Order: sequence, then C-alpha cells, then structure tokens
Amino acid sequence: MLLALPIGYLYWNYTSRFESTEDAYIASRQFAIAPEVSGYLTAVPVTDNEHVNAGDVIARIDDRTYRAALAQAQAQVTAAKANIENIDAQMAVQQAQIAADEAQLSQQQAALVFAQEQAARYQYLAKTQLAGSVQSAQQYTSQMRQQQAAVESAQATLKLAQRQVEALKAQRDSAVASLAQANAQREQAQLNLSYTTVTADQPGRIVQLSAAVGQYAQPGTDLTMFVPDDIWIWANFKETQLDHMRPGQPVTIGIDAYPERKIHGHVVSVQPGSGTAFSLLPVQNATGNWVKIVQRVPVKIVMDNPPTDVALGPGMSVETSTRVNPNPSLYEQLKGWL
Repeated sequence: MLLALPIGYLYWNYTSRFESTEDAYIASRQFAIAPEVSGYLTAVPVTDNEHVNAGDVIARIDDRTYRAALAQAQAQVTAAKANIENIDAQMAVQQAQIAADEAQLSQQQAALVFAQEQAARYQYLAKTQLAGSVQSAQQYTSQMRQQQAAVESAQATLKLAQRQVEALKAQRDSAVASLAQANAQREQAQLNLSYTTVTADQPGRIVQLSAAVGQYAQPGTDLTMFVPDDIWIWANFKETQLDHMRPGQPVTIGIDAYPERKIHGHVVSVQPGSGTAFSLLPVQNATGNWVKIVQRVPVKIVMDNPPTDVALGPGMSVETSTRVNPNPSLYEQLKGWL
C-alpha cells in the first residue's frame, strides 16, 4: 500500500505530459487517373496495389492515329514555311523590278527635260521666222509630247510594281499567320501523342485498377485510383485535450495493422473548429433539449519515418500519443539518475 501511492504519483506525473487518442486514421489525397485522349489500350503494365514512381507508365493508348496527325501537322508547317519563302523570293524579284522601273523613269524624265528645252528653243526661233525653225519647233514639240507620254507610262509601271509589293506583303502576313496556326496545330498534335502514354506524376500506389488491354478509353474515364505516398494522420482529440497542444510537438504513433511497430511523428496543425462543424449537415444546437457534448477536433500529424516495407493507406486506424509538456517527468529524472 505504501508503494502504491508513489508509484501512482509517478505514473500520473509521467502520463500527464501526453495527450492520447484512438480516434485517429491515416489520410491522403487519393484521386482517379484518366486519359486526356481516346483510343484502345495497348498496354497496362501495372497491377492492383502496385507501388509506382513518378514517370512510371500506367497505361498506353494506341498512338497510330496521333502519329499520323502529327505527321500531317508537320507537313502543314513545312508547306507554310515554303509559302513564306516563295513570297519572299517574289518580293525580291519585285524589288529588283521596282529598281529597274525607277531607273527607267529617271531616264524618261531626263529625256523629257531635254525635249522640253529643245521644243522651247525652236518655238522661240519660230517666232523670229528663221528658215526651218517652224518645222523644227513642230518636230520637237511632238517629241516632247511623246516623251511626256513615256514618262507617264513609266510612272504607271512603277506604281503597278509598288502595288504588287504591297500585295505580296499582305500575302506574307497571311502566310505568317498560317504558319503560326500550323505550329499551334503541330504542338497540339505533339501533346495528343504524348497523352497516349499515361504516367504517374508522383510516387504512390495503384488502387482499384479498372484498365485492361483492348479496352477503349475515353477522355475523363477513370483508369484507376491513385494513392500518393504523401500521407498524414487525422487524430480526433477531445477539445479538452487541446490546451497545451501546439504544432511541432512529438507524437508516438501505433498502427493497428502493424502493432509491433512504433513510428515517430509530429503535430502539423490543429483544425480551427470541430469535425462536425465542417460536415455536410452541421449539428444545430438551437433547441430546448440541448445537451453539452465534448466535441472532437481533428489534429493533423505527419510521420517522420513512415515505413516503406508495408502498405499504408487512407482509412487505416492508428493510435497517437502527443507529448504536450516537454519538461521531463519525475520518472524520467529518476531514470536518468540511475
């Protein structure tokens, strides 16, 4: 009897530094994996409950149609580039033609100036009644008019060549837009081809696999469920246990499926509200028959050393013990002295 009191005190002094609960479960963000494109499955190299790493192939879709679409898109890009090169060549020829037309116009304008000077000279001489001056004045006046017509013709030819350059520029702008569209179609075709290989984006386990070789897959249709390796624990503590609970406090975890294992973890966060407050149908206490019930608040816990040789998944039951008082108990002090 005399030993019972100190032993009981030591037990209470030690256990009062912990908050424990059996209402705890493993959780994760499991989700479905579905293809982006449709087609018949040609390979499913995974099985139920198999662990995969990021980049591992989960399923392959027949890619022949998508390879053909990519080849067609590539051909359209090549044709669009060739069209631009052809227009550039035409523009180069047209620019050379403009240079020739400008030279021709300059030559005709110089000849017109000479004809105008000669016509004016002989028209002046014709007024003096010099022999042959009237006939020469008429001749050079006719040449001047012919030269004016030649200048106007050269100007028209130059303007036509310049308009053709403007038209070629518009055609080139359209061809550049067509090339951009062809490049976009090629990128989409490349994406669609890449989508024929369905891979894991992160490490995890395949669960409820429904895909099979020969099955026709549709975009958005589930092939399998996926459970990432990133798991945590929701421990539902009574609200009266939260007074000293803080993020970072150490936690000892026992897994019901593997009772011989003791895993260490730590508190990540405490939910700001009870579990029932976030349910689909929150409890309404505004009644005359209200009875006070201690609420439970979810606390998120992460394992520091999760086992890799056994399967852990959402819904599995665990027990948690959180040390909320870091000061050593009397039992620990005595143990240290001994």
